[in-house]
Amino acid sequence: MDKIIATGLGIGYMGRGSGTIAAALSAGVWYTIGGGNSSIQLVVTIVIVLIGIWSATSVERIWGVDSNKVVVDEIAGMCISLLFLPATLIITCSGLVLFRFFDILKPFYIRKAENLPAGWGVMADDILAGIYTNILLQIAVQLHWF
Repeated sequence: MDKIIATGLGIGYMGRGSGTIAAALSAGVWYTIGGGNSSIQLVVTIVIVLIGIWSATSVERIWGVDSNKVVVDEIAGMCISLLFLPATLIITCSGLVLFRFFDILKPFYIRKAENLPAGWGVMADDILAGIYTNILLQIAVQLHWF
């Protein structure tokens, strides 16, 4: 079960680019569902983060530290990126681009978050990337840019 969760139902086995694929599919699901109820969004996001920490910690013993097979962190980060925002195509696509920007380049202490132990470090950098993305999108919405 831990491998299934950590790999995002197998997406992580796709190899190079699997993190982007997992983030894009998560964004697509979020958009398709239409965002939905904010309370449900929050609960689902928290559950994904918690099972992500557990599964990333579990598979670390098998695959090593922060294996590229683990993509549940990208799924969680993408959910955080879009949390409490309107589920429009422009916001969803902007969220995906911003999230991947922060996740890949790791500015503003994101890289330091990876130093946390086990699954916490795997998830923390994507959580921060998602928070930074969400803040920028919330500002853009408030300024009526979208």
